[in-house]
Amino acid sequence: MAHQRVALWAAEPDLDDDINDTDVDIPIPMPSSTNEMYDDPNLQLDEGSLQAMQQHIAQQAAFAQVPDVVKRFIVHFHQAVLDNNLQEVTLAYESGWTRLTEKYYAKTEWPEAETIAPLVNDDQIFLILYRELYYRHVYSRLQPNVDDRFHSYENSCELFNYLLNSDGPVSLSLPANWLWDIIDEFIYQFQSFSLFRSRPASKTDDELTMLGSEGGAQAWSSYSVLNVLYSLIQKSRANEWLKARAEGKTDEEIEEIVGEYGTKPLYRMLGYFSIIGLLRVHVLLGDFTLALKVMENVGLGQKAPFTAPTAVHVSTAYHAGICYFMLRRIPDAARVFTGVLNWVMRARQYHTRSYQYDQINKTADRMYALLALCHVLAPTRLDDNVMNIVRERYGDQMGRMGRGEEGLSTFEELFLYACPKFICANSPPYDDPVALASMLIPPTPTSPSSQNPSVVLGDPTQRHLRTASSHFISLTPVSSLKSLLKLYTSLDAQKLTGFLDTSGAGVDEEEVLSWMMVMKNAGRCVGRVTTGGTAANGEKDNDDGSRPTESLLGGEWMSISDLNFVIDQNMVHIAESTVGRRYAGWFIRNSEHAARVLDGIKASPLPPRTAPTQVQKKSADVPKGEGAPRTTGQKVAWGGVKVA
Repeated sequence: MAHQRVALWAAEPDLDDDINDTDVDIPIPMPSSTNEMYDDPNLQLDEGSLQAMQQHIAQQAAFAQVPDVVKRFIVHFHQAVLDNNLQEVTLAYESGWTRLTEKYYAKTEWPEAETIAPLVNDDQIFLILYRELYYRHVYSRLQPNVDDRFHSYENSCELFNYLLNSDGPVSLSLPANWLWDIIDEFIYQFQSFSLFRSRPASKTDDELTMLGSEGGAQAWSSYSVLNVLYSLIQKSRANEWLKARAEGKTDEEIEEIVGEYGTKPLYRMLGYFSIIGLLRVHVLLGDFTLALKVMENVGLGQKAPFTAPTAVHVSTAYHAGICYFMLRRIPDAARVFTGVLNWVMRARQYHTRSYQYDQINKTADRMYALLALCHVLAPTRLDDNVMNIVRERYGDQMGRMGRGEEGLSTFEELFLYACPKFICANSPPYDDPVALASMLIPPTPTSPSSQNPSVVLGDPTQRHLRTASSHFISLTPVSSLKSLLKLYTSLDAQKLTGFLDTSGAGVDEEEVLSWMMVMKNAGRCVGRVTTGGTAANGEKDNDDGSRPTESLLGGEWMSISDLNFVIDQNMVHIAESTVGRRYAGWFIRNSEHAARVLDGIKASPLPPRTAPTQVQKKSADVPKGEGAPRTTGQKVAWGGVKVA
């Protein structure tokens, strides 16, 4: 019967219409006191009873509007969760929910949990899981209002309290994709609420009142979100489990280390995903050093301790690369982006039909944009396949950014598209109307921030944008200076100043010297890898540029420029080094391409054989000497005989 139910709600669209004729009538029970009231005609209904009766009628009307195929799906989904049937739960979550959403609820909400409660015998645990899916649908497809934001926070608190505060590990089996989505959506809703809360100018009076209340100050606070993630990590002992696996301990020793919670797949995966979630939260809050610190036991390779969803690897690489980019460790950021983008391209055929396909593609496109920024700030040799895609998508923007200050607007536009929406840990003072009103006063024309109103409200994204833009502006003289120095092996400082002062703006030697010091500083940074992909001690790096034996925050000063110079009094001595082409990779890629072309030629059908239709001319009709090649006369370059 279970297999038959799967066929009903996971069937093709033409089969859905056949089962819509079947009624699934489940009466919604009313309180016994309400039924007794109806027996007494002389009894007056108070306001509470009248509201209960109206609510009952509204629930009945809402229940009648639910399609029968949706009712059957919910009943089956609930039974699969009760039985801990992981295969059925995975199928219902990844296939059934998505298909029914597209067909019935693409532009509207799913039924509320109270409406479908009779279908699941008022199972509170399943209703919490259902509300998690319900509010995720509201956030992704619709526009959540302030009530949705508060109720989703309350439901998240109920879910995590059930997981963390129960007497012992809970007997619940959920697929890894769902567990990751729970953590990922929890952080996304926190980010969305923080952005919503940071714009007091667009709030109504009711919203201001709710945000100024005690519950509004506690809802989606940074402390509560971090507390949930750290509690899941501590309860599951995820870091201890990762350390034990890295040290090669046996399964019995690992079980003794992690305890009863850590041996359960539910808590183990939630703890592991919470570490990735902490990386994201600290990036959103702007603490890039701490974000990399929490990843010490995880690393940045694609070798997950279990079969993790593709979205986990993509999210990890994206936020770790953002950390390196903002810390001005550009080669490390580029290496992380290149490694995961290569991996996504190889695994594209496996996640094309995934419900996370669109999100993975959006994040990958942002990483391509960040790679374009990395190439402008610190040009290094990267994988040809990835760089070809970067040039194809952002070649025009890279050309404009290479022209100096006139490319600043392009740099800012690309950064705002590629970076996450940073948030502020503190909310505006909604509980203090006077302080809130002072924040909403528009800046005066003489104010330094009058040109950018967002600065008044402390927009963290604008703050990080100014930091990245200042680094870009400081490097604008480097490109022209570098192209000029490449033409010489030694150059007089006065002559170099004359070359740079083409506009007659009065550039002096001191200013040129400051540009050269900026260029020298831009050519060195702290990094975990060198441009050749090996460490200083000769240790080979992973594909993503990580070294398992080294901290993510560790590294050493290294040169990332192919041009070096020394200033000796008034002379500048230039030394240029070029990185050799990696022939092995080039040979392998072209060999694979040739093999694919040959296979395609072999697989193509031969042309059909046709009988000759024209009669050849007789030899007597052929003029003398026309059928034989010429053997005399002037020869041309390719060895034939030139015809007169």
